[in-house]
Amino acid sequence: MGKKPLIAITMGDPAGIGPEIIAKVFDSGEIFPHCLPVVVGDAGVMKKIIEQLNFSVTVHVIAAPSDADPVRGRMDVIDMKNVDIAKHAWGRPNIASGKAVVEYIKKAAKLAMDHDVDAVVTAPINKEMMNAAGHDYSGHTELFADLTGTKEFGMMFVGGGLRLILATTHLALKNVSAHISKAGILKTIRLAHRAAQSFGIEAPRIGVAGLNPHAGEGGLFGNEEWDEILPAVLEARAEGINASDPLPADTLFYKARNNYFDIVVAMYHDQGLGPLKMLAFGNAVNVTVGLPIIRTSVDHGTAYDIAGKGCADPTSLLEALKLASKMSKQSTRAEEKA
Repeated sequence: MGKKPLIAITMGDPAGIGPEIIAKVFDSGEIFPHCLPVVVGDAGVMKKIIEQLNFSVTVHVIAAPSDADPVRGRMDVIDMKNVDIAKHAWGRPNIASGKAVVEYIKKAAKLAMDHDVDAVVTAPINKEMMNAAGHDYSGHTELFADLTGTKEFGMMFVGGGLRLILATTHLALKNVSAHISKAGILKTIRLAHRAAQSFGIEAPRIGVAGLNPHAGEGGLFGNEEWDEILPAVLEARAEGINASDPLPADTLFYKARNNYFDIVVAMYHDQGLGPLKMLAFGNAVNVTVGLPIIRTSVDHGTAYDIAGKGCADPTSLLEALKLASKMSKQSTRAEEKA
């Protein structure tokens, strides 16, 4: 069966549902056949949610992943000791929690870069609190890129029979067109090609979405397809990448779902995430592509309104752990072949 990968799980915002969904994954035991999980977070918060929900899990504080002994009923935690448990309250984020989440991410990224863990899986954070704490990043993706010295990276999402990668990420819709460039689209197509190959697909078929209705209708509804997207596609093809012409988004995702394409390049956030979440709400996975490490994440937020109430769904976290395990094993096989 092969060695199970060792995976660091960052706890996410201490006031959100991250601790709860992590506790539920450990309590169910469903993840242990796939990987060896270690939590990077605050042991006091993890103990609090486990006791509150009456789970049969014992927290063990460890100094390093090599000290871990992951089995059902035991949670190994690298304790960052950065939450004042006396002041901790579910659903009430603050600047201290914004500072804490960055410390978890930095620790986990270093563990992965040092090859002390095989992958990192992240629970949700509050970007506003992270920025308020003095960390000027729009999210996990940009922080991981900075920590690993990565210049070309992207957000890939997996779920509902789809894989997709975004050409632009967190932008106001009115600003998207200005960020659609040949260079940016070409970079994203290359990332999509490599990302699909990391799943064992040797020659990926890449479906490229147009930006405008009907992919511009020959320039009638916009020129981005002709001026920026198609030139990027043609250059990608010259490199041996199998990328489609810019296609209308209203039919592209149907084709991808029915195996015409292995991965889709979407031009903006909601163009891609709308179809994906329609098919896989609650169990989709976010993957940062282009990094020298494997990082997957839940595809949902902190859900402060239900934090600590015992009703948070851990499915996306479980799927993120399974996918990170699969990618780690695939990476190991690729290295063995090289």
